[in-house]
Amino acid sequence: MIGFHPRRTLGVFMIWTLILISLFWIPSEGVAAEKVRMAYLIGDLHELAAPVAIEKGFFADEGVEMELVGKFRAGPEEMQAFASGDLDIGYLGEAPATTAVANGAADVQVLAQLNLEGSAVVVRKDSKIKSVSDLKGKVVAIPGHSTVQDFLMNKALSAAGLKRTDVRLIVLKPPEMGPVLQDSQIDAFIAWEPYPSLSLNGGYGRVLTGSADIWPDHPCCVLVAERKFLEKHPETVRAILRAHIRATRFINENPDEAVKIAQKYFGFDEETIRMAIKEIQFEYEPSLKGEEEYVRFLKELGYIDVDPVEFTKKFVNSQMIQNELAKEKKKK
Repeated sequence: MIGFHPRRTLGVFMIWTLILISLFWIPSEGVAAEKVRMAYLIGDLHELAAPVAIEKGFFADEGVEMELVGKFRAGPEEMQAFASGDLDIGYLGEAPATTAVANGAADVQVLAQLNLEGSAVVVRKDSKIKSVSDLKGKVVAIPGHSTVQDFLMNKALSAAGLKRTDVRLIVLKPPEMGPVLQDSQIDAFIAWEPYPSLSLNGGYGRVLTGSADIWPDHPCCVLVAERKFLEKHPETVRAILRAHIRATRFINENPDEAVKIAQKYFGFDEETIRMAIKEIQFEYEPSLKGEEEYVRFLKELGYIDVDPVEFTKKFVNSQMIQNELAKEKKKK
């Protein structure tokens, strides 16, 4: 006679339960990330949606715990952090992100736009330079090669009948540009806001041409995600997108409070921020056409060698934000 053993029976039951679960269990799309490592560019008002989402608790509302692990001075520096595996989410210029991915230095995808326009070419207030064509033979500072501003400068020179070699382009960090211009060490600079507005408020600068005149409605900065992070945590990324959409709308609908948040996070004076924000269009839907144009420019200069159309399809994930907007519309 075989005896009854409760422990043995329970063990057999648990084994069969696990087998059944394994047969019928369907893996989820992804798991929520416990903590998301993010960064944005310091002193760049184009990135305002990031501090707004933090300050207003939009990330927290969506169940996302954001860890601010870096504030970078330019996009190429931030892409180096992605390359070393130190970031999951980043706010930066579209062109440096494109360059890094196209060259295999990092692997990120564009999730959303941050802004359109918002840069300017600045000369000294007393300068005899009256048009871009007058920059021939002059020293012009850009924030970095393969940046959005590098692209805009090239486009402005071309429209004026000049080549890149007709001017002396040097790389300076935007905070250094104003003082160096004031001391007559350079003849002009191109930078993102609020540095053009700072030079105007400082009484020594004059806008030669704004990026809205160089390329109307051009895309500039973007929200990107490291591709492996996106694949592993799609639900978290969707939550981040929802927070970003809310933050962008908040800036456009509550400009006075947005200015206060910008003061707190970026440290510029209120008058400069108000002046600068007028030159920026805060937008969240990515521009495929704009990205293709960046790719063509970067390819022409030899920074990258990819097919503009095919690269853009893989690099810009416009479907994810469109899905979130569609869900939002259904709820209304």
